Amino acid sequence: MDDKLLDAAADVLGTTGWDRLALGDVADRAGVSRATLWRQVGGKEELRKALVRRLLVDYRESLWPVLTAQGTARERLRLALEAMCAVFDRHLALLTAFDTAFHETGLFEEPGEDVVAPLVRIVLDGAADGTLAPRADAEEAADLVFNTVCWPYVHLRRHHDWTPERARTLLLGLVLDGLVGGTD
Repeated sequence: MDDKLLDAAADVLGTTGWDRLALGDVADRAGVSRATLWRQVGGKEELRKALVRRLLVDYRESLWPVLTAQGTARERLRLALEAMCAVFDRHLALLTAFDTAFHETGLFEEPGEDVVAPLVRIVLDGAADGTLAPRADAEEAADLVFNTVCWPYVHLRRHHDWTPERARTLLLGLVLDGLVGGTD
């Protein structure tokens, strides 16, 4: 599907919400005919799936460099969380409308696509190098980190009009300090 159409759909979604999103509005915003939109997209559900697929691809491609980066696990975790926030900003309207978007991993040919897998790897590395001290197993810690950053970030950006810098700085500090360890 054309990125121009997906960009237009994201713009319309950001102003109308999903329930009031009309394909005609997306066509108008993209500068294409409704017939062209229908041919390329199909229906509203296909459009939603394409937007989610684009989110998941962006997320995967944004986290890959962090997994191969040099540095301690704590340093790589900060890089991963910053990359995640950038992805969340690029897909803010979609994430506001669909809090289950990251659960739709079946949209890829690869079975078992798991959005927390990169964080699991970093948590395991941090336990090994001593820069992170999770209080749960790696899978649970990664799930907690993902959800502790994603949904408050989306909410603060969308509904409280926080700047990306403010939301990122405060949330990442909170999460990173919670994984350093220390007294209970």
